[in-house]
Amino acid sequence: MEALTRRSVQLLRMLYEKGKATNTYTLHVKQDELAKQLGISRQALNIHLRKLRDLNYIRTGRGFIDVTEKGLEVLGVSSNPAFVFLKVSPHKRMYAYEKVKELALQRAFRIAGDVDALLIVDRAKLDEILKKLSSIDGIQDTKSYVTIETIK
Repeated sequence: MEALTRRSVQLLRMLYEKGKATNTYTLHVKQDELAKQLGISRQALNIHLRKLRDLNYIRTGRGFIDVTEKGLEVLGVSSNPAFVFLKVSPHKRMYAYEKVKELALQRAFRIAGDVDALLIVDRAKLDEILKKLSSIDGIQDTKSYVTIETIK
């Protein structure tokens, strides 16, 4: 890892402290490849990307495209997630975690405390995720919490 100057660290800290946490989904893909997958020309892809970027639905850079929070809203993906806490049998923990990795989650964390894992789930997928969790051997208990709004 390259060493940062004091000023670079200061800038990074300011961006972090003044920035707003958002949900983004990043795709690392070359535009030629994306155009081919869509069955359109690179020029046609650029027109669509420019429109989406102008509407702030995506951010683009060299080799990546981010779907922004505003873009997620257009797709009906909630920026206010649900949280699911898991209690997992100690003897089946690794198996259960491998199965959890296969689920359509925003994020998943192993945590210390009264529960073993925290899953961050799109609210619209909560019921589906809970049904799948109930069939995973080793998951002893789930507790779900649905967010109402973002306060910071």
